[in-house]
Amino acid sequence: MVFMGDRATLLETGRFVQRHARNAADEIIEAVGAVDAAVDTTAETDADTENETETEARHRRAAERGDLASMSALGALLLRRGDLDGAEPYLRGATAEGDRAAANNLGVLLHQRGYAEEAAGWWRVAAVAGSAPAAHALGRHHRERGDEPAAEYWLRQAAEQGHALGAYALADLLEHRSDVGAERWLRAAAEQGHREAAYRLALALERRATESTRGPHETGTRLRTPGTGAIVPGGAVTGTGLAAPARAPGEPGGEPTEAEQWFRQAAARGHRRAALHLGAILEHRGELKEAGRWYLSSAKEGEAKAACALGFLLRDAGDEESAAVWWLRAAQDGDGNAANALGALHAARGEQQTAERWYRAAMDAGDVNGAYNLGLLCAAQDRIPQAEQWYRRAAYAGHREAANALAVLLLQAGDANGAEPWFSKAAEAGSVDAAFNLGILHAGRDDDRTALVWYERAAAAGHTEAALQVGIAALRDGDERTAERHLRCAAGGGSAEAAFRLASVLDARRPEPGPAVLGAPREEKSECEEWYERAAQQGHRRAQVRVGMLAAGRGDLAEADRWYREAAEAGSRNGAFNLGLLLAREGSEREAALWWTRAARAGHGRAALRLALLAARRGELTEGRHWCARAVELGPAEVAERAARLSEALHQELTA
Repeated sequence: MVFMGDRATLLETGRFVQRHARNAADEIIEAVGAVDAAVDTTAETDADTENETETEARHRRAAERGDLASMSALGALLLRRGDLDGAEPYLRGATAEGDRAAANNLGVLLHQRGYAEEAAGWWRVAAVAGSAPAAHALGRHHRERGDEPAAEYWLRQAAEQGHALGAYALADLLEHRSDVGAERWLRAAAEQGHREAAYRLALALERRATESTRGPHETGTRLRTPGTGAIVPGGAVTGTGLAAPARAPGEPGGEPTEAEQWFRQAAARGHRRAALHLGAILEHRGELKEAGRWYLSSAKEGEAKAACALGFLLRDAGDEESAAVWWLRAAQDGDGNAANALGALHAARGEQQTAERWYRAAMDAGDVNGAYNLGLLCAAQDRIPQAEQWYRRAAYAGHREAANALAVLLLQAGDANGAEPWFSKAAEAGSVDAAFNLGILHAGRDDDRTALVWYERAAAAGHTEAALQVGIAALRDGDERTAERHLRCAAGGGSAEAAFRLASVLDARRPEPGPAVLGAPREEKSECEEWYERAAQQGHRRAQVRVGMLAAGRGDLAEADRWYREAAEAGSRNGAFNLGLLLAREGSEREAALWWTRAARAGHGRAALRLALLAARRGELTEGRHWCARAVELGPAEVAERAARLSEALHQELTA
């Protein structure tokens, strides 16, 4: 921003515009053989000024004597300096004598004065005489006027003479028409050092490589977007996330691709977007130090995305303060991703108002994640109406996870009919959580067939809980092979219930154990026991009981005690009963009775029968009949039958 009265800034801006105009002219001014050396008009040293003065004086003296080469060279020198009035008579004089470089440069001069058609006439004269710069300038002239056939003809003339700018302009024209020949000329320009051509060639090569691995509709680098998580049984919503920087395609540790080599060449010549792409490729490959160097180079040149990516790199390295500095720079330059990152940073620090301000800045920058993150922020503060408002705004803008989050809110408010279209929209857009949630929605309506369709879709995309539901459905239908496949996926994804069910499937296939042999080595843990153990370690009570039983079967009573006790303390009545059995065998009948009591009160009939037998043995007949009655009530049938016989015997003894 330029402020009123900031004279230094205004002067510098003026100098930049002048330099830019000179540099643009330099691209099409044709070099003259008689010129002693290329002159850098931006140099300011006394020596350079003296050399230029001497060169000009020498050519001026020769030109006054009628020397054609000096007339052309002096005209070019004055043209580069911006002295159009001084250059014109020398260029016209040399052109009249048939000098093609002077004809081209006269065209440049006239073009700068606004006489485009007259300029084109002199360019044509020079181009016909074999001037590649003139052919390039003439081709650009025709393209600006919409005459693409003429533009292509002259640009091709320049390109075929090895003119880098002509090759690049021809490639640009052909690429605009989706002509496959564009790559050839981009490569030709890039090989001659044209940095923009190198960058665009790298993009084309990367796009082709991406299409061959992902398919034609998924191209370029990707932006990780946040996810709201899924509904799980019980109504909880799990998981949140924030946007992260773009990542380049490729595999970590792979060899540099041709695209990378061209990105590197363009970046080395100061192309800031090439430096950004190169940094992303290197970061993906794990070469973080070099990635940071290229991000820094690009960011210093004003590339906001590079500043944002550098911020994430620093954050991941533990330097949150430096990350915030680069995110701030990027956000102030309009990068919505960086604004979201700043919002997340302040939200994590509990600075909710500042976080909200940055999320709004992200939204104003056109990043839909800003609205979604505002929704997450409001939901975390139980500001549900505001959360719904922001989710809805992001969802209408096409944010699939916002659509899923909005549907979750509506469902939790009891509006299943309002939630379903948003779940469907999110699922069709690729939200795995939304597909799973649709499965839950239809299962709640007893529409198991439709629920399974959505579960299968989510499971195919790697959703752990969906894979569990598909596995359960396959078990119910007797398709054990399909069930095992999905249960393995879900168990591998961390589902304790899936690990338990998979272990149960494998357990059912195990042969019956033979009689114990004295002195035989202890059996190794089977695969099913390993899955039971994985579920048990996640707190699955039934798995804990089963691990205890398998350990007891191997004779590892300490291990059995540990798992039974852990399950019992978590509320498992089977764990409490089995722990009681283990303690009773070891002679700790009093403690065993405590665990059986806990199990019986939780509804375990066998535990009640054991308590009745204990009471009878101690002569506590009334207590024994109480537990007999409880065992009869709880069952199962054989327990109820034994408890009834014991109760009758105790009654007879009481009345004897």
